[in-house]
Amino acid sequence: MKKLMRLDLTNQGTRVEKAKVGPFNSKLFDSAVEVSSSLSSEKWVLEFVDFGGETRRDVWHAFISEVVSLYKFIREYGPSDDDPTVRHVYDSHRGKFRATKSMENTIARLQSLQYMQKLYEDPLKLVPFTYLRCAPFGDVVLQTLAVKFWGGPLITKFRPYEEVHIGHGHVYDIDGSVYLKRWMRSHTWGSKHSAAFWKNCTVKSGIILGKHLVVGERNLVQKAVFTCKERSEVIERTRATIVAATIEGIPSNIDLFKELMLPLVIIAEKFNKLRRWEEPQSTTCFLLFSYTIIFKNMLAYIFPMSLLVMATTMLLLKGLKEQGRLGRSFGQVTIRDQPPSNTLQKIMGLKEAMASMENYLQNLNVALLKLRTIFLAGQPEVTTQVALVLLAGSLILLVIPFKYILSVLLFDLFTRELEFRKEMVMKFRTFIKEKWESIDATPVVILPYESNVIDSSMIATKNLNEDANSEKVQKHANGSV
Repeated sequence: MKKLMRLDLTNQGTRVEKAKVGPFNSKLFDSAVEVSSSLSSEKWVLEFVDFGGETRRDVWHAFISEVVSLYKFIREYGPSDDDPTVRHVYDSHRGKFRATKSMENTIARLQSLQYMQKLYEDPLKLVPFTYLRCAPFGDVVLQTLAVKFWGGPLITKFRPYEEVHIGHGHVYDIDGSVYLKRWMRSHTWGSKHSAAFWKNCTVKSGIILGKHLVVGERNLVQKAVFTCKERSEVIERTRATIVAATIEGIPSNIDLFKELMLPLVIIAEKFNKLRRWEEPQSTTCFLLFSYTIIFKNMLAYIFPMSLLVMATTMLLLKGLKEQGRLGRSFGQVTIRDQPPSNTLQKIMGLKEAMASMENYLQNLNVALLKLRTIFLAGQPEVTTQVALVLLAGSLILLVIPFKYILSVLLFDLFTRELEFRKEMVMKFRTFIKEKWESIDATPVVILPYESNVIDSSMIATKNLNEDANSEKVQKHANGSV
């Protein structure tokens, strides 16, 4: 009979994760929970076979996560078990019991929803200690829960050397219950939104009957929960817009990418028209404006002016949108849907897209391998030529002012398509292409696949041999001395 095994979920390094399981150690079915009490301890894999879905596994994952999160909450927000100041606050020694009871009630409610088949949301959203770990403003809600569980009236009948001075730093509930400063071990107490919440946590209206009951106003936990809910709704709306903007299918995503890049494409086309002198008057005006900026030493103002124009445009669009002059459809991206296709056509389209991606990656890898050959002297003569070109460029940049270099580059850019330079530019491009094609790519060696599993006996033998060799070396050294 096998011995019983116990897994401690109260440790600081306890981890709970969803896992995949299957026959012969294969990971086929996403229907298990992996639990470990520390990084070095043995992992438990709890498998929940459910052909109807993953609900049963998700519920148990929420159960275990809530237990682990409860003890994290107690370690971070509650006093230690041997803290002597616990007896100075009335009934604070029962705080751990109250937190545990709250967790038990949460699990019971989640079980009831599971049995009633009314579980329409992710179970992790229904367990507070786990959900608040990653929720916006969740740390403040945990702080209010800590004040609720451990806070209480300060006991005044004790000996003078046990006195707890009420000064700045303690946290008070709305009924005057105190939560001592020395219990604030979590780093979340020092955050800005935490300080702002506790600074304005007093009840301005309503009747306080107790820290759990306020007539005409919210208590601390309700206030923090309300703020957390508002911020969570904002994040959920943002995520909903992202989900709505996500479309399926490679062709549709390509069409969407083209539509989003359309403004940049239009700008590039306009610039090419200027560069090719298709509109001589516009090109002349552009060059005069550019050379004026270069030789009047106004390059330093280009970037700030660009930011200023962008900010002004954004504020102008904001004002026009608030006035309703841009219409409801302003800002929407419109693309044409792909024609209906069967499964075989989708597979062929995916195959073509993957082939194009593979071809692109191959060309990119070849280019990187050729650059590796140049920099690592795989072809010494090519490396020498490139190094001389780089040295010449560095000397030019050091000796000649940058504005003259920029003006020459601008002149070169706008005269490449003209008749008196067209033939020379074509010869130069052909020369560069031939040079590039003559560079060898760095050879790639593909090693055969080897398993990472090594026989333990081989490791032990190797260690024994190493120990024996080290003893021989030591003896030889001692004999020499």
